[in-house]
Amino acid sequence: MGFRCYPFVAKDDPDRDPRRYPGHQEVLWYLQDFTREFRIDELVRFETEVVRVRLVEEEEKWKIKSKQRSGEDETEIFDAVVICNGHYTEPRVAQIPGINEWPGKEMHSHNYRVPEPFRDQVVVLIGSSASAVDISRDIAGVAKEVHVAARSVADETSGEQSGYDNMWLHSMIESVRKDGTVFFQDGSFVHADIILHCTGYKYHFPFLETNGIVNVDDNRVGPLYKHVFPPALAPCPVAAPGISSRVFLFHFEKILGHFSLFGDVLVVPFPMFEFQSKWIAGVLSNRFALPTQEKMMEDVEAFYSSLEASGVPKRYTHNMGSSQFEYNNWLAAQCGCPANEDWRVQMYNTSSKNKRARPESYRDDWEDHHLVLQACEDFRKYASHKVSDRSAS
Repeated sequence: MGFRCYPFVAKDDPDRDPRRYPGHQEVLWYLQDFTREFRIDELVRFETEVVRVRLVEEEEKWKIKSKQRSGEDETEIFDAVVICNGHYTEPRVAQIPGINEWPGKEMHSHNYRVPEPFRDQVVVLIGSSASAVDISRDIAGVAKEVHVAARSVADETSGEQSGYDNMWLHSMIESVRKDGTVFFQDGSFVHADIILHCTGYKYHFPFLETNGIVNVDDNRVGPLYKHVFPPALAPCPVAAPGISSRVFLFHFEKILGHFSLFGDVLVVPFPMFEFQSKWIAGVLSNRFALPTQEKMMEDVEAFYSSLEASGVPKRYTHNMGSSQFEYNNWLAAQCGCPANEDWRVQMYNTSSKNKRARPESYRDDWEDHHLVLQACEDFRKYASHKVSDRSAS
């Protein structure tokens, strides 16, 4: 999942996590190392909140209002804006009939930290994505009972979860009662202490004003060409000086695929960000050209139609799991850089297969040393190219 220019490899440091599936602290350290290596922190204004991003159409500019922790406000004018705030701040929760009278505790996975508060509790966990899978297994070691409710669980597949004597799968919650009972659509019920929503997040841009050109509808941000450029606000499709100064870009920090208890189609995030960033930078610097506004809108509408024909709900518009490598390869072609490496695709597919077959041990039980060797060979090539580039400059 590392960037090409900065591979995610084990560090020769006893305080670091050398495992193939390291903990979140190691991922944070990797990003901090990356930031220091390329001196990105010098380009960041820390302790500054963007309060408003407003399109000034008559000037073809963007007016940005920010506020520092000291309380000082500042308003500036920019030619281009890239939105990279991710979507892990505004939780989505399931709408449950009777929840206002239910006496138990509700919380969202956004606020989950450790399993200890769930000790000896009966927990109903809603969701089938990555957080639901990880947290349900995390709290099963201390909770009295864990009941996982999800749309992806059909009545005939509900029941005790293999490998656990205190975890059950259910179809979605039908309703709850003021006596603490939680009823499921499969006809079962349980008296629960906690309902834990592992139900994802909303795309949320409260600071953004585009005069209705870009909006969020049932968690679909659009219209966006290839999940990045709003056609009506994108740069003119010419690779020459004089490009229109009105530029507006959406660059999602996380475009996650759907994950179920029976399959895994999550994206490998950092390489996708890298491809998207290269494309955006190329367009902004006039090195890459976009299609006309009409062509981009035709592409967006065709994409929406294909989702509808396939029965994909609007809220899953930006789920990229099963098509991520095709998407990355398309981006790579736009940027004139190599596509996904075979070893990366094979590692992803093998990990997904092992996760389904051995959900408890796949992190520590793998047989892909040949892929690791291929990866290391590529890393050496990347490193030599980086040295050559620096020498040339």
